[in-house]
Amino acid sequence: MPSAYNPKDSYSLPKGERKHYQQQYADMYFARLAQLKPAVESVASEAWADFSIGKDKVQRVDRVLDVRQGELCWVVGTAFMEMPLKPNILDDISKDHWIAAPPPREKFTSPDGVDQVMLEDESGRLRLTGEYLKDCLLVTGCIVAVMGTENANGDFEIIDMKVPDLPRQPERWARDEGDNAVKGKAQKQKREKSGKIALLSGLGFSGDAGDLLILDLLMEFLLGESASPALQEQAAQVSRIVIAGNSLSHGNPIPSRDDAAARQKSGIRKYGYDSGAYNAAPTDRLDAFLSALLQSIPITMIPGDQDPTQTSLPQQPIHPALFPSSRAYMSAPDDLTPGWFHSTTNPAEIDIDGNRFQITGGQPVDDIYKYVEGEARLEMMEAMMRWRLMAPTAPDTLWCYPFQDGDQFVLKECPHVFVVGNQPRLESTVIEGHLGQKCRMVMLPKFRDTGELVLLDSETLEIEVVKFAVHGNDAGGG
Repeated sequence: MPSAYNPKDSYSLPKGERKHYQQQYADMYFARLAQLKPAVESVASEAWADFSIGKDKVQRVDRVLDVRQGELCWVVGTAFMEMPLKPNILDDISKDHWIAAPPPREKFTSPDGVDQVMLEDESGRLRLTGEYLKDCLLVTGCIVAVMGTENANGDFEIIDMKVPDLPRQPERWARDEGDNAVKGKAQKQKREKSGKIALLSGLGFSGDAGDLLILDLLMEFLLGESASPALQEQAAQVSRIVIAGNSLSHGNPIPSRDDAAARQKSGIRKYGYDSGAYNAAPTDRLDAFLSALLQSIPITMIPGDQDPTQTSLPQQPIHPALFPSSRAYMSAPDDLTPGWFHSTTNPAEIDIDGNRFQITGGQPVDDIYKYVEGEARLEMMEAMMRWRLMAPTAPDTLWCYPFQDGDQFVLKECPHVFVVGNQPRLESTVIEGHLGQKCRMVMLPKFRDTGELVLLDSETLEIEVVKFAVHGNDAGGG
């Protein structure tokens, strides 16, 4: 079944000498505040226009330092979480570089309640307090409006808070029809019923023989080679496969200083390239897997934190050289038209069958999880949409490129589908905005761990799950 595919170049970085890291990250925070401040002010002004306590009517102040003690007011700024357990790059630099890094923390939150919430802008910083904060989901980097009063201690006691909320949502097919109009084609086209999008993450090819059986079952299903006629009919409706990160498992760790010293003492010396340190089996098997599927179905591949591309966001596409068989299905280097096999960025913004997709390999949600109590990752995804930020904690605790002209992680339009890969379990819901926006959110588990494939209907945006297992039944629909 054919698939309409129209990717946006939203997260590509400059090429060659135009890409550099000399600029300060502080400029990125100022740019983010400038981009989102009008939206937050609009929401807050409408919500608090007639708010008053007794005879005190709420007033807006322009800057954090303009807040006055005892006056009911509201102000817009950037949230900053002061957390002792949060990693601090300045502390890391000041220490010995050869000290072994501590194991990564599952949470940054402190059990004794010493964490503090700040609100800052270009003028200064204000500490937030109050019972209302206990029910707020906040992380460093999100832009908010807070209402309250400054107390005798100089802290701002808040009684309400507003976020930018969902941006406007384009109509389905709007971008495709706009592109056709620019090209001189008819603006309105008769659209046939679209198929289903297969969503996967965490394939985790490791090169071990034991991880191939469940992937073979997945391939047989997608190619329509399953024995059950019902499953074959289901597979025939798949128009595109989207792989949301971590197609490869973790590589071998870099040897520690002690290991290197022990190797030198043993008399084993290596100069130049060490062919024994590289295992080509994972990429070879991934390439064979993709090339078999590409004969029938187009594929979009998004990198994750385990894949061979840079660690910082936005991750750039996995290089075609790693796919000697599959790269024949890619477009030429100078061709802007996406190929049958599209290796793209993480995050990615793509129109598939007229629906706007925002897809990430999972790092932003994993980082937000460390800032807040609880396990409700679907709520964290919703918060990202309402904050209008695809990576709110970047650059504080999530590595990213230091943008200068504006924060590329700011959402300018509300997607129809928001997909986050490599999460602990499968969850999905639909959220709505004040302008009638509706966004289907899908939290994908790691296929290597769960054997779950999600099929998204392009017409209804409903999902169904196909589960694969090595023991028991080969495959089953859910």
